[in-house]
Amino acid sequence: MKKSFIIISCLLCSVTEAQENTDSPQEKMNIVKTNVTAYAFRNINLSYERVINQWFSVNIGFGTMPEGKVPFINAFLKEEDEKRFQNLRVKATHFTVEPRFYLGKGYGKGFYIAPYYRYSDLSSNTFDFYYDYNGPDGNTYQIPLKGGGKAKGNSGGLMVGVQFFLTRNQNLILDLWIAGAHYGGGKGDFSMTSDFVLTPDMQAQLKKEIEDLDLPFVKYTVETNASGAKIKVDGPWAGFRSGLSLGYRF
Repeated sequence: MKKSFIIISCLLCSVTEAQENTDSPQEKMNIVKTNVTAYAFRNINLSYERVINQWFSVNIGFGTMPEGKVPFINAFLKEEDEKRFQNLRVKATHFTVEPRFYLGKGYGKGFYIAPYYRYSDLSSNTFDFYYDYNGPDGNTYQIPLKGGGKAKGNSGGLMVGVQFFLTRNQNLILDLWIAGAHYGGGKGDFSMTSDFVLTPDMQAQLKKEIEDLDLPFVKYTVETNASGAKIKVDGPWAGFRSGLSLGYRF
């Protein structure tokens, strides 16, 4: 009887261990994916998610936007202001570190809450800008300038999303970013130079023209001189995230 009990106990332990090994998802703890909706905005991106345990993972993402038109520029500039920026082009990169806390089944599946850190880098080409100078003689003169510069930002935020396994073997995944927002600080320097020597009155009107652009989510100061203007970005840096990613789990 004692021997039988020992044999049965060993068999039960073996079966239990086999079930645990079968149910363990550790053989698929890595996910590579890309946000397909971001390509509509020239954002080429790739991210890697490492599942640590049932409820926790770390997602690291990188994206770059090749030089081109400013997306949705007419959403934050008036039509008459947009026309002042001739041939303006920008490029940008961003790097994101995103711990994820999964609810429910986990192991990279289901709803999650994700605080994150993002580093952003943005620069422009050498673009044309003009403003209308109201001269003391009552005439209006169009003053052309050349502009350019770059800015960097560091921000932290929070995102809510849900991730699905699309196939029976759980290799293909769909990651829906429901909503996310980040806020932080940014610094940058832009300049505008003119071939004309600007008088004090010209400088005053140029300064007011740039300040009246009133760009959202960006705090900047303007200094003018006889050669043009210097714009210093030093203040809030904010953004929003949403999208749909497709990926491979292995």
